[in-house]
Amino acid sequence: MPETTLDNPLKRFDITASEIDRVVTVFYAHIRRHPDLGPVFGAHLEDADWPEHEDKIARFWRNAILREKSYNGNPMRVHLSRPDVKAEHFPLWLGLFHQVLKAELPEPTASSWGVLADRIGEGFRAGIVSMRQPKDEPPKLF
Repeated sequence: MPETTLDNPLKRFDITASEIDRVVTVFYAHIRRHPDLGPVFGAHLEDADWPEHEDKIARFWRNAILREKSYNGNPMRVHLSRPDVKAEHFPLWLGLFHQVLKAELPEPTASSWGVLADRIGEGFRAGIVSMRQPKDEPPKLF
């Protein structure tokens, strides 16, 4: 029987760990073929590294959604440490992520996860803009 929010009152919305894992796997299959995002990821991940990366990101999402405490990392630091990850990549990433969510999940679940992804993605985008701008310039808000 599928897990519900009654089974785990801390989770944000109704979704299972296996659904999260599936979305992440499908999403990264799309990423690898994406003309702009594929090369950025490919610069940091060899073919053999993808399963480990997907597992790590699935743990990130299970932590964020199911409150599993299965992820330990600092994704902002990782994104900042890669100069080829640009602020303009995040709208592309989010657009593709929303497509996968809509294709793989029921609408209410896709919508709930999409809202969370938008919030996290915007935080990463804004962090990259802020941390990479020259210290003597006024802040860029967009």
